[in-house]
Amino acid sequence: MASQAGSTWGPRISPEALFAAGAVSQYLGAATAVELFDDLGPATVALLRVAGAGAVLVLLRRSWRRSWSRTDLGWTAAFGISLALMNLFFYLAIARLPLGNSVAIEFIGPIAVAALGTRSVRSGWALALAVVGVVILAGFSPPAAQVGALFSLIAGTLWAGYIVLGHRVARSGTAVDGLGVGMLIGAVMIVPAGIGDVSTAFTAPVLLAGGVAAGVLSNVIPYGIDQLVMQRLPRARFALLQALLPVTATFIGLVWLGQVPNLREAAGIVAVIAAIVINRESEQPPVDLGP
Repeated sequence: MASQAGSTWGPRISPEALFAAGAVSQYLGAATAVELFDDLGPATVALLRVAGAGAVLVLLRRSWRRSWSRTDLGWTAAFGISLALMNLFFYLAIARLPLGNSVAIEFIGPIAVAALGTRSVRSGWALALAVVGVVILAGFSPPAAQVGALFSLIAGTLWAGYIVLGHRVARSGTAVDGLGVGMLIGAVMIVPAGIGDVSTAFTAPVLLAGGVAAGVLSNVIPYGIDQLVMQRLPRARFALLQALLPVTATFIGLVWLGQVPNLREAAGIVAVIAAIVINRESEQPPVDLGP
């Protein structure tokens, strides 16, 4: 999928513009999910997102045609479960916390992976600054927002696991097939959390379509774009572009959901963005756009 996209889009669209398009798609999907929470609940929307995106990828790729070793399936399952739980806790977070705040808090995961992986002074300062941003965003918030911040931290921890496991899957050669199959396995694991309102979704086609659309916008499109971008940009440049993600999430939250950050929240988000920029030269593994 990425190679076909590369032959069509690559010569005409810069990788930076493609990354920005993927980021917008990612958080439009999140905003779409927020609009469904009143009818279906965050856990059910997460289940529909993961299952829907997994089904779309498996059907597009015809993943059942490839041979799967037990090792491949094991790593794919671990990867998919991490991804599904990450999505679940991300949705539980943004049900209680503005979108931009939640995304900024989550970045503690990828930055920690980079800091632990390189153990450089630069990455250490980046991690410290990210922690300051998280404290600003979470430490002085109302109780409901603090619960949302806790869920964001859990999602960020799972994002760190997703980075490590995702690279293991990519190196095994399963790549996009591993993503699709992994998401279906992960969807099974979060069924107990999200099953409650599934019957409502299946009796309301608009709600069901919204859940699947959230999966396509947040998983299928950004992942495909991300693979293309990583083919054309050095790792450090790709890591620097990650700073666009909290900005994009905050903008989408403002325009679509009417979530206006106050000065304290803006300061926390800026601290996390600065941490991402400082961290740009580390050996952070290229990752996709996260939750």
